[in-house]
Amino acid sequence: VQLQASGGGLVQAGGSLRLSCAASGNFFSINAMGWYRQAPGKQRELVAATTSGGTTNYAESVKGRFTISRDNAKNTVYLRMSSLKPEDTALYYCNAVVMVAGSGLYEYDYWGQGTQVTVSS
Repeated sequence: VQLQASGGGLVQAGGSLRLSCAASGNFFSINAMGWYRQAPGKQRELVAATTSGGTTNYAESVKGRFTISRDNAKNTVYLRMSSLKPEDTALYYCNAVVMVAGSGLYEYDYWGQGTQVTVSS
């Protein structure tokens, strides 16, 4: 299973960006997809996540500014980021919790390569 993330870049404070992450490979289903971020010197933190049923979860710091959405047919998750702040600057990672069929169904956690978001003041 591979996760291909795109959409990062440099933006001024108050601007917007949209991140995309597409999952590919052999898997039975995707349970949850989400975005995490890691700023220099800080731990990786959850930004937003969504389940296959559409339940969403956001970090308090991004509520009202970021929107996560998912296209199940394309196995793709999006993160629309608005009203960006310099403190949103980080490397953003896509995550997927995937069910893989073997002798049974097994749950695996996969990560994308990270896409840089830089917000200038």
